[in-house]
Amino acid sequence: MSVVGFDLGFQSCYVAVARAGGIETVANEYSDRCTPSFVSFGPRNRSIGAAAKSQVVTNCKNTVQGFKRFHGRMFSDPYIQSAKSNLVYDLAQMPSGSTGIKVPSYFTDTERRSVMDAAQIAGLNCLRLMNETTAVTLAYGIYKQDLPTPEEKPRIVVFVDLGHSGYQVSVCAFNKGKLKLLATAFDSELGGKDFDNILVNHFCEEFGKKYKLDVKSKPRALVRLYQESEKLKKLMSANSSDLPLNIECFMNDIDVSGKLNRGQFEEMCAGLLAKVEGPLRSVMEQAKLKKEDVYAVEIVGGASRIPAIKERISKFFGKELSTTLNADEAVARGCALQCAILSPAFKVREFSITDVVPYSISLKWNSAAEEGLSDCEVFPKNHAAPFSKVLTFYRKEPFTLDAYYNNPKELPYPSDTIGQFLIQNVVPQASGESAKVKVKVRVNVHGVFSVSSASLVEVVKTAEGEEPMETEQTAKEEENKMQVDQEDQKLHGGDNGDKKSETEEMETTTEDAKQEKKNDQPPQAKKPKVKTKTVDLPIENKSDWQLSSEVLNMFVENEGKMIMQDKLEKERNDAKNYVEEYVYDMRDKLHGALEKFVNEADRDAFSLKLEDTENWLYEDGEDQQKQVYIDKLAELKKMGQPIHERYMEAEERPKAFEDLGRQIQMYMKIIEAYKAKDEQYDHLDELEVTRVDKQVNEAMVWMNSKMNQQNSQDLTLDPVVKVDEIKAKAKELYTACNPVVSKPKPKVEPPKEEKTENGPVNGQEGTESQPCNPDKATPAGTEQETAESKLPQMDID
Repeated sequence: MSVVGFDLGFQSCYVAVARAGGIETVANEYSDRCTPSFVSFGPRNRSIGAAAKSQVVTNCKNTVQGFKRFHGRMFSDPYIQSAKSNLVYDLAQMPSGSTGIKVPSYFTDTERRSVMDAAQIAGLNCLRLMNETTAVTLAYGIYKQDLPTPEEKPRIVVFVDLGHSGYQVSVCAFNKGKLKLLATAFDSELGGKDFDNILVNHFCEEFGKKYKLDVKSKPRALVRLYQESEKLKKLMSANSSDLPLNIECFMNDIDVSGKLNRGQFEEMCAGLLAKVEGPLRSVMEQAKLKKEDVYAVEIVGGASRIPAIKERISKFFGKELSTTLNADEAVARGCALQCAILSPAFKVREFSITDVVPYSISLKWNSAAEEGLSDCEVFPKNHAAPFSKVLTFYRKEPFTLDAYYNNPKELPYPSDTIGQFLIQNVVPQASGESAKVKVKVRVNVHGVFSVSSASLVEVVKTAEGEEPMETEQTAKEEENKMQVDQEDQKLHGGDNGDKKSETEEMETTTEDAKQEKKNDQPPQAKKPKVKTKTVDLPIENKSDWQLSSEVLNMFVENEGKMIMQDKLEKERNDAKNYVEEYVYDMRDKLHGALEKFVNEADRDAFSLKLEDTENWLYEDGEDQQKQVYIDKLAELKKMGQPIHERYMEAEERPKAFEDLGRQIQMYMKIIEAYKAKDEQYDHLDELEVTRVDKQVNEAMVWMNSKMNQQNSQDLTLDPVVKVDEIKAKAKELYTACNPVVSKPKPKVEPPKEEKTENGPVNGQEGTESQPCNPDKATPAGTEQETAESKLPQMDID
């Protein structure tokens, strides 16, 4: 079972995996732990990661990058429309109206739902969708051994994550075995890419004046300028002197150059740097903390390495910044840790995580008591998550709940709608009164809001004086009602004082009050018995951007087809590469190691064939089917394989003859020792030794004959004897001779002592006395008792 954490960033991705020894960030096929967030579409297949990034200049129109911010947005979204003008590739509108690119991100409810859909399309079982800052806090806190106990005051740590596309800040309280997010704040318009944009705009203007070039009109030139500007930005973080920027053949075969230093760069970015303190101040106000309460400030993210940013954060809190976490890999490691905690395959130290709802969520509905809309806040900002609430409504017909964010200004884009939820099959009671409907709303572990369930509470009255039978179903219904009522008591007050018609109802009648009312009534008066029955109601999610099951299945099917197409294309390219590799390899060896094993005529013919194949590969064979390359390789090997086999035979034959000769010499020495009456071999059977002698002599004659024939054979011809034949001869000789010459000597049994009935023999007192040598065998009866004593004791229940 694989336990994996993914950090899918705007510019790059990291993958961490949980192993027995801890969390490890895995490397890609290029042995790099950082994988670029690029996808390139070719005529036959896709390239992903580093392979796609290498095509960003040559195939810029079909290489997609920076798509994290498009996730979950409508095509008509203002951000999408403004971003289109700055992209070198095109965005297409899908039939559903959403952007046609699916990759994970962590922001609003809509984006979170889109992430889950993307994970399903990719074939991933997503156990939890984590906020980036939450993953960082887990990676920080789970290894700390000096955290305060649960009874003590928690340790307050601020986490600042400045990535390539966004700026996030969170405040977390740590105790031993748990963490609790207190507040979060962010700025979606501040990240490493914004600093890159300033550099690109600066050099576009400079090159326009200096070289009269319109850089933004050429997508390839613009992509190259972005790459060089990013490199310059990283160099300026480590150096304060003037640094050059040089690009050869930039546009129209013109070489361009420029220079910049850190001081000039910080002046150009003054507006961006001024935005650093805003989220810091906001998060401290939300958590109601003072700067003195903060134990440490931990910074992560690639853009956090910019000196001016670190300086402003440090100045705000009045303390040195902490960099104990890996700035690039902390998020992926935290996700892998969370996955390991949730997985049954790993035993991880208990550590509870309490996240927060980043935005205030409210519900809106049509009022049944009066015309107009009613609403209420169900989850305030920074409310603990996951969490659920039960709301009580009185309705005679189906109704719709509209979920939305309270403060659209806090959102990264202006759409404040979460979704519409239609509560179906609502009918009035038998008396015609409004039915009681309980609706459960929740924010799950993924941070996604939903109306998880709805139930209709029916009141059933029995006839006066009739004692209803207590059944298991009735008891279960009463138990369910008590649970629902207990959840009701967690709610806030109702809306506009209209307790019977709208929103949350507080049921505060206690058992004591019920008993008191019962005692006030005359004992002979019997009221009709009342019991309740709950009926589950279906809920329809009417969100326009939520992918339907049909569309999601279609995407899953399309992804499977693309994976198969990528696999087939890889196999086709591999087959082509094998042909090309064989051509180059054999062409070099024909005039090197294989030169002695092929005559001049065959060498010229084979060289010509290799040259023709090479030309074919770059002309007609550039784009052929896989089988064509396989047949072409087989055709070449038909000519080249015999030459290569003669070379391999010549390389391995001497060692094979040497091994056979060594074996013959060994058996000949043993035979000579036997003939010399050597005590070591005097037990061998004479007839068998004679047979071994004959076989050894025959093997020697065979070996000498083959060696002489081979020495007189031309190397350009097939060998007289092959290595496999020599090995088979050695194996045959071993099988026939080794059992004879390795036969062990028979053991000589010591003479048995004679017993007499009249007394001891040779002065011994008796045969029952124990021998003085403890190594000698004991009598049979004693051996049996000893063996029995060694058996394991059986446990008796």
